[in-house]
Amino acid sequence: MLTGIEEVDWASLGHAYGPADDVPALLRGLASADPAERETALDGMYGAVHHQGDVYDSTLACIPFLIELVADPAVQDRGGIVELLTSIGGIELDDDEELDEFDPDDEEFIPAANYAMAAAAIAAGSDVFLGLVGDPDPEVRLAAPCALASLHPEPARVLTLLRERLTVERDTEVRLALVAAVGRIALRHASLRSETVEWLDWLARAAQDPGLRLASLAQLARCAPNEIPDDIVRWVTELLEEIRTVALRDGRGRGSGSGGGSGDALLDDPRDGGGFAGGGCPGADGGWPGVPTLAGQVREFLEEHAAGRPAPWTEELLRTLHAALDDRVDDRIALILAQLRSPDRWQRSDAIWLCGGLIRVWRGRYEEIVRLVGAQLHDPEPRLREAATSFLERLFELGGPAADALVIRLAGDPALHGASRDGAGGLVGRSVRDGALLALARAGDTRAVPLLARALEEPDVRRELLYAMDGLGPAAAGLAPLLRRRLAEVELDDGLFDRAAPLLYALAAVRGGQALPEVLRVLRGAPEHRRDWVREAALRTLAAFGPAARKAVPELRGLLTADSAAVSSAAARALWAAEGDRGDVLPALERWLRPGSSAAEWCSAALALGAIGPAAAGSAAALRPGLASRDLWVRVRSAAALWRVSGRADEALPVLLAAWEENRHARVDIAECLAEMGPAASEAQLTILTELTRRGRHNAREGGSGSHDIHQDEKLLTLCRAALARMERGAF
Repeated sequence: MLTGIEEVDWASLGHAYGPADDVPALLRGLASADPAERETALDGMYGAVHHQGDVYDSTLACIPFLIELVADPAVQDRGGIVELLTSIGGIELDDDEELDEFDPDDEEFIPAANYAMAAAAIAAGSDVFLGLVGDPDPEVRLAAPCALASLHPEPARVLTLLRERLTVERDTEVRLALVAAVGRIALRHASLRSETVEWLDWLARAAQDPGLRLASLAQLARCAPNEIPDDIVRWVTELLEEIRTVALRDGRGRGSGSGGGSGDALLDDPRDGGGFAGGGCPGADGGWPGVPTLAGQVREFLEEHAAGRPAPWTEELLRTLHAALDDRVDDRIALILAQLRSPDRWQRSDAIWLCGGLIRVWRGRYEEIVRLVGAQLHDPEPRLREAATSFLERLFELGGPAADALVIRLAGDPALHGASRDGAGGLVGRSVRDGALLALARAGDTRAVPLLARALEEPDVRRELLYAMDGLGPAAAGLAPLLRRRLAEVELDDGLFDRAAPLLYALAAVRGGQALPEVLRVLRGAPEHRRDWVREAALRTLAAFGPAARKAVPELRGLLTADSAAVSSAAARALWAAEGDRGDVLPALERWLRPGSSAAEWCSAALALGAIGPAAAGSAAALRPGLASRDLWVRVRSAAALWRVSGRADEALPVLLAAWEENRHARVDIAECLAEMGPAASEAQLTILTELTRRGRHNAREGGSGSHDIHQDEKLLTLCRAALARMERGAF
């Protein structure tokens, strides 16, 4: 085994962490009889030789040996090696998004040719995967279909093999993998798409196994989204109920069939004579070693996630289906609502995660979804409650329909009353309690105020709770004494910013001017570490206090000449709010509006001038050069400030509208300015209408999201509606 491995000059090759002289040991580890050594070796391959999907020269050198390992039935855990090879050879070189990541100026640049050579090398040896579809190890059979669909150079041959194998395969998840691989072939090879779509449509209607029908329907939707049936919601809902009924009746999960009826009848394909056996046999379960590897941690997480679920694979099928439905938001909402009403708590849990992805990307009417998710807060299953809480945390104003459920949950939470268990006998984590409280506060429900007061009495407070107080309005004013006391207890050491900044933000939100001595203590005692950050946070709080911060005027005047534009501008803004004297304020800000100032410096000063408004009209001339800046944010800040100080919409509006099209992430700030302009921004009416008719959220990102993304998009919509209303009123 591994013939010729010593002939490779591994030390001259490299991987993510330097010379690849450790690779032979990893390859031998993959063939070890010790499960712990095999897992450690596989983890090392992903961590170094195929780090984050990269293909190094050492990765290329490994390919023949990996194929040799896969071909040897004596090697255990070959399914993981098949998946590794699939990942190494599976990059789509015609994907512009992938190729854009290759930067030849990067010291760690990996030539695109490496990926092409990897794909070619694995394709050349991919016949080895043909024999794996019938391997005795179900994990190997599970990995083989995707490898064949992704890497084998004869897709028609693979398609025939996969369909034939489906007639004899008994393992539920392997059967689903076969169907997924068929769909992958259809997507990658247009010449085979028509016949594959026809076959998937037949299978979705004819198979006895409801899981197989659901998998076929999901792949059909991926391959032919224009042919998704109008009754998709009813169809999927019925299949899910049938899957639940069969799984509960038979007690089947991983490694067993979940066929309908008697489970052993054959359903013939009229074109190829094949059929699908609904029965099954248990897969091999050799256990897993408790090795502290990343791969092991991921596996343990997935196993924990699937624990107790009769049909855990439905989650992935539904994700595939939702991805195919894409902008058919109403259908996706209806499907999620059906799941949330299911008696199966696992279906309800899946629905929560699915609607998290839906609401993050698409605008829609989500009131009923939010209400039903709120109802899950009372389920005895902790993981379901945790999923519901996590979802509601990110909704902000959209969380209103769940407010009553959140209040009831919090009112009965022993964590707020010194007890350790809830009514169902399960341990109550503060993280879940804090999440529910955060969701309630972010929804702007004033019933959160007394609960926040109790949380503020505890030794540690989740920082997000402090940042959520700005949505509670005057009702939160009573929290000021508690915030003041906590700020007084903060040590003036290197950790000051992390501990004080959330408290300062909360005091600004509740207008807690009585805390002026404590805020000044922080401002004066800021250590060298992050001093400017601390000062800026404290000055913003003083600005929110307004005239109540008058005693801080000497301190504020002294900071007008600070070397930091952020500190100087914040001091100017606070000084103006405290005494309304622009004499020292405007010159202090204008010094940052000069050639040579950085974009950050210019933006800090422009924001402060905009906040001062018409009283800063004398600074309009200093702002105008920013309208022509190469930096988009300098242009936006300058235009908005120019409008606010001078009322010159004719100068500001063209700049703002150009930036609107150039950078979607500037739209909230621009819409706020347009709403202030009202009739003066009538030229922007079409832009506003276009935004309001968009179905997708303006800030949706592929493969990532932020905790405030939904809130920011809803804020944009609110501002656009306000701007449009003012424009329309001005037209009459």
